[in-house]
Amino acid sequence: MLEKFRRLIAREKGTKPLMHVAVTMNGIKPWSDKQGVSLDDAYKKGFEILNEIIGLQSDKSIPILTVYLMPENIKDKEQYPVFLAELINFFSSLGSADVIHQNKTKISILGKWYDLPGRVVEPIKKMIEETKDYDGFFLNFCINYDGQEEIVDACKLIARQIKANRVDVDAITKKRIKENTYSSYFVPPDIIIKNGKLRRTAGILLWDSTDSELYFTEKDWPEFTKSDFLKAVGSFNQ
Repeated sequence: MLEKFRRLIAREKGTKPLMHVAVTMNGIKPWSDKQGVSLDDAYKKGFEILNEIIGLQSDKSIPILTVYLMPENIKDKEQYPVFLAELINFFSSLGSADVIHQNKTKISILGKWYDLPGRVVEPIKKMIEETKDYDGFFLNFCINYDGQEEIVDACKLIARQIKANRVDVDAITKKRIKENTYSSYFVPPDIIIKNGKLRRTAGILLWDSTDSELYFTEKDWPEFTKSDFLKAVGSFNQ
Protein backbone atom coordinates (compact mmCIF):
# COMPACT_ATOMS: atom_id res chain seq x y z
CA MET A 1 0.00 0.00 0.00
CA LEU A 2 2.76 2.48 0.88
CA GLU A 3 4.57 1.63 -2.36
CA LYS A 4 1.38 2.49 -4.28
CA PHE A 5 1.29 5.89 -2.57
CA ARG A 6 4.97 6.43 -3.29
CA ARG A 7 4.56 5.84 -7.03
CA LEU A 8 1.39 7.94 -7.22
CA ILE A 9 2.81 10.97 -5.43
CA ALA A 10 6.14 10.80 -7.24
CA ARG A 11 4.32 10.75 -10.58
CA GLU A 12 2.27 13.80 -9.61
CA LYS A 13 5.10 15.89 -8.21
CA GLY A 14 8.14 14.59 -10.06
CA THR A 15 10.07 14.99 -6.81
CA LYS A 16 10.70 13.09 -3.61
CA PRO A 17 7.29 11.76 -2.53
CA LEU A 18 5.79 13.05 0.70
CA MET A 19 5.11 9.90 2.69
CA HIS A 20 5.02 10.93 6.34
CA VAL A 21 4.04 14.18 8.06
CA ALA A 22 4.48 14.67 11.80
CA VAL A 23 2.86 17.54 13.69
CA THR A 24 2.97 18.70 17.31
CA MET A 25 0.14 20.21 19.36
CA ASN A 26 2.28 22.52 21.48
CA GLY A 27 1.00 25.75 22.96
CA ILE A 28 -2.47 24.97 24.30
CA LYS A 29 -1.75 26.07 27.89
CA PRO A 30 0.14 29.26 26.88
CA TRP A 31 -2.72 30.15 24.51
CA SER A 32 -5.25 29.58 27.29
CA ASP A 33 -3.33 31.89 29.63
CA LYS A 34 -2.80 34.56 26.97
CA GLN A 35 -6.41 34.62 25.79
CA GLY A 36 -7.97 34.29 29.24
CA VAL A 37 -9.77 31.15 28.09
CA SER A 38 -10.41 28.20 30.40
CA LEU A 39 -8.28 25.10 29.88
CA ASP A 40 -11.44 23.13 29.14
CA ASP A 41 -12.32 25.43 26.25
CA ALA A 42 -8.71 25.58 25.06
CA TYR A 43 -8.46 21.80 24.85
CA LYS A 44 -11.87 21.53 23.20
CA LYS A 45 -10.68 23.96 20.53
CA GLY A 46 -7.40 22.05 20.23
CA PHE A 47 -9.16 18.76 19.52
CA GLU A 48 -11.54 20.43 17.06
CA ILE A 49 -8.50 21.59 15.11
CA LEU A 50 -6.99 18.12 15.31
CA ASN A 51 -10.12 16.63 13.74
CA GLU A 52 -9.81 19.11 10.87
CA ILE A 53 -6.16 18.16 10.29
CA ILE A 54 -7.01 14.45 10.35
CA GLY A 55 -9.56 15.12 7.61
CA LEU A 56 -6.81 16.59 5.44
CA GLN A 57 -4.77 13.38 5.54
CA SER A 58 -7.01 11.54 3.08
CA ASP A 59 -7.94 14.71 1.16
CA LYS A 60 -4.26 15.36 0.39
CA SER A 61 -3.23 11.68 0.09
CA ILE A 62 -0.72 11.78 2.94
CA PRO A 63 0.02 8.09 3.64
CA ILE A 64 1.26 8.54 7.22
CA LEU A 65 0.30 11.25 9.71
CA THR A 66 1.82 11.28 13.18
CA VAL A 67 0.47 13.63 15.86
CA TYR A 68 2.42 14.40 19.03
CA LEU A 69 -0.66 14.40 21.21
CA MET A 70 0.66 13.98 24.72
CA PRO A 71 4.24 14.30 25.99
CA GLU A 72 5.26 12.12 28.91
CA ASN A 73 5.76 15.16 31.16
CA ILE A 74 2.22 16.59 30.96
CA LYS A 75 1.46 15.73 34.55
CA ASP A 76 0.80 19.09 36.23
CA LYS A 77 -2.30 19.11 38.40
CA GLU A 78 -4.12 21.77 36.37
CA GLN A 79 -3.67 20.41 32.83
CA TYR A 80 -3.65 16.66 33.31
CA PRO A 81 -7.29 15.97 34.32
CA VAL A 82 -8.64 18.38 31.70
CA PHE A 83 -6.50 16.83 29.01
CA LEU A 84 -7.51 13.27 29.93
CA ALA A 85 -11.22 14.15 29.85
CA GLU A 86 -10.91 15.62 26.36
CA LEU A 87 -8.71 12.73 25.25
CA ILE A 88 -11.41 10.22 26.20
CA ASN A 89 -14.04 12.20 24.28
CA PHE A 90 -11.75 12.49 21.28
CA PHE A 91 -10.89 8.81 21.00
CA SER A 92 -14.44 7.69 21.71
CA SER A 93 -15.70 9.73 18.75
CA LEU A 94 -12.72 9.08 16.46
CA GLY A 95 -13.16 5.33 16.77
CA SER A 96 -16.53 5.56 15.00
CA ALA A 97 -15.73 8.46 12.67
CA ASP A 98 -16.52 8.09 8.96
CA VAL A 99 -13.18 9.68 8.02
CA ILE A 100 -11.42 6.71 9.64
CA HIS A 101 -13.53 3.82 8.38
CA GLN A 102 -14.34 5.11 4.90
CA ASN A 103 -10.64 5.71 4.21
CA LYS A 104 -9.52 2.47 5.91
CA THR A 105 -7.19 4.38 8.22
CA LYS A 106 -5.20 2.27 10.64
CA ILE A 107 -4.63 3.93 14.01
CA SER A 108 -1.51 3.24 16.06
CA ILE A 109 -0.31 4.64 19.38
CA LEU A 110 3.36 5.39 20.04
CA GLY A 111 4.48 5.74 23.65
CA LYS A 112 3.53 4.35 27.05
CA TRP A 113 -0.20 4.87 26.62
CA TYR A 114 -0.94 1.71 28.58
CA ASP A 115 0.27 3.49 31.75
CA LEU A 116 -2.63 5.94 31.56
CA PRO A 117 -5.81 5.48 33.64
CA GLY A 118 -8.08 2.64 32.51
CA ARG A 119 -10.84 5.01 31.40
CA VAL A 120 -8.41 6.36 28.79
CA VAL A 121 -6.84 3.05 27.82
CA GLU A 122 -10.14 1.30 27.00
CA PRO A 123 -11.28 3.56 24.12
CA ILE A 124 -7.73 3.47 22.75
CA LYS A 125 -7.67 -0.34 22.77
CA LYS A 126 -11.09 -0.45 21.10
CA MET A 127 -9.99 1.95 18.39
CA ILE A 128 -6.77 0.02 17.68
CA GLU A 129 -8.69 -3.25 17.47
CA GLU A 130 -11.32 -1.87 15.10
CA THR A 131 -8.75 -0.46 12.65
CA LYS A 132 -6.01 -3.10 12.90
CA ASP A 133 -6.70 -4.58 9.45
CA TYR A 134 -6.93 -1.25 7.61
CA ASP A 135 -4.16 -0.18 5.24
CA GLY A 136 -5.56 2.79 3.36
CA PHE A 137 -3.83 5.40 5.52
CA PHE A 138 -1.85 5.31 8.75
CA LEU A 139 -2.61 7.67 11.63
CA ASN A 140 -0.28 7.60 14.63
CA PHE A 141 -0.63 9.35 17.97
CA CYS A 142 2.31 9.91 20.31
CA ILE A 143 0.77 9.58 23.77
CA ASN A 144 2.67 9.60 27.05
CA TYR A 145 5.64 9.76 24.71
CA ASP A 146 9.28 10.78 25.11
CA GLY A 147 11.69 10.57 22.19
CA GLN A 148 14.68 9.67 24.33
CA GLU A 149 12.69 7.01 26.18
CA GLU A 150 11.77 5.46 22.84
CA ILE A 151 15.48 4.92 22.11
CA VAL A 152 16.14 3.65 25.63
CA ASP A 153 13.29 1.15 25.33
CA ALA A 154 14.64 -0.04 21.97
CA CYS A 155 18.04 -0.64 23.58
CA LYS A 156 16.40 -2.58 26.40
CA LEU A 157 14.62 -4.85 23.91
CA ILE A 158 17.88 -5.52 22.09
CA ALA A 159 19.66 -6.19 25.40
CA ARG A 160 17.05 -8.83 26.24
CA GLN A 161 17.56 -10.43 22.82
CA ILE A 162 21.31 -10.56 23.45
CA LYS A 163 20.79 -12.04 26.91
CA ALA A 164 18.58 -14.74 25.38
CA ASN A 165 21.33 -15.48 22.82
CA ARG A 166 19.02 -14.50 19.96
CA VAL A 167 21.20 -11.62 18.81
CA ASP A 168 24.97 -11.14 18.75
CA VAL A 169 26.42 -7.88 20.03
CA ASP A 170 28.07 -7.26 16.66
CA ALA A 171 24.65 -7.44 15.03
CA ILE A 172 23.55 -4.19 16.71
CA THR A 173 23.08 -1.71 13.88
CA LYS A 174 21.06 1.41 13.21
CA LYS A 175 18.61 -0.78 11.32
CA ARG A 176 18.16 -3.11 14.29
CA ILE A 177 17.57 -0.19 16.65
CA LYS A 178 14.94 1.16 14.24
CA GLU A 179 13.28 -2.28 14.19
CA ASN A 180 12.82 -2.04 17.96
CA THR A 181 11.45 1.49 18.21
CA TYR A 182 7.77 2.30 18.71
CA SER A 183 7.66 3.48 15.08
CA SER A 184 9.42 0.42 13.64
CA TYR A 185 6.76 -0.17 10.96
CA PHE A 186 6.87 3.35 9.53
CA VAL A 187 9.25 5.30 7.33
CA PRO A 188 10.80 8.37 9.01
CA PRO A 189 8.88 11.65 8.80
CA ASP A 190 9.65 13.77 5.75
CA ILE A 191 8.60 16.93 7.56
CA ILE A 192 7.91 17.79 11.20
CA ILE A 193 5.50 20.68 11.74
CA LYS A 194 6.29 22.20 15.12
CA ASN A 195 3.67 24.40 16.75
CA GLY A 196 4.16 26.64 19.77
CA LYS A 197 6.36 29.68 20.20
CA LEU A 198 9.52 27.72 21.13
CA ARG A 199 11.74 26.71 18.21
CA ARG A 200 12.51 23.25 19.53
CA THR A 201 11.82 19.82 18.06
CA ALA A 202 10.09 18.55 21.23
CA GLY A 203 11.86 15.21 20.66
CA ILE A 204 9.17 13.78 18.41
CA LEU A 205 10.34 10.61 16.62
CA LEU A 206 13.85 11.41 17.78
CA TRP A 207 15.54 8.37 16.23
CA ASP A 208 13.80 8.88 12.89
CA SER A 209 14.11 12.63 12.46
CA THR A 210 17.74 12.95 11.36
CA ASP A 211 16.83 13.88 7.79
CA SER A 212 13.40 15.37 8.45
CA GLU A 213 12.63 18.89 7.35
CA LEU A 214 11.58 21.12 10.26
CA TYR A 215 8.82 23.67 9.88
CA PHE A 216 8.21 26.07 12.78
CA THR A 217 4.79 27.73 12.64
CA GLU A 218 5.42 29.98 15.66
CA LYS A 219 1.72 29.59 16.39
CA ASP A 220 0.16 27.99 19.43
CA TRP A 221 -1.92 24.96 18.49
CA PRO A 222 -5.34 26.63 19.02
CA GLU A 223 -4.27 29.25 16.45
CA PHE A 224 -3.26 26.62 13.89
CA THR A 225 -5.51 26.26 10.84
CA LYS A 226 -5.98 23.96 7.88
CA SER A 227 -4.36 26.64 5.73
CA ASP A 228 -1.31 26.63 8.02
CA PHE A 229 -1.06 22.87 7.67
CA LEU A 230 -1.32 23.01 3.88
CA LYS A 231 1.26 25.80 3.74
CA ALA A 232 3.68 23.72 5.82
CA VAL A 233 3.13 20.60 3.73
CA GLY A 234 3.48 22.68 0.57
CA SER A 235 6.92 23.86 1.70
CA PHE A 236 8.25 20.30 1.45
CA ASN A 237 10.78 19.88 -1.37
CA GLN A 238 10.91 23.62 -2.03
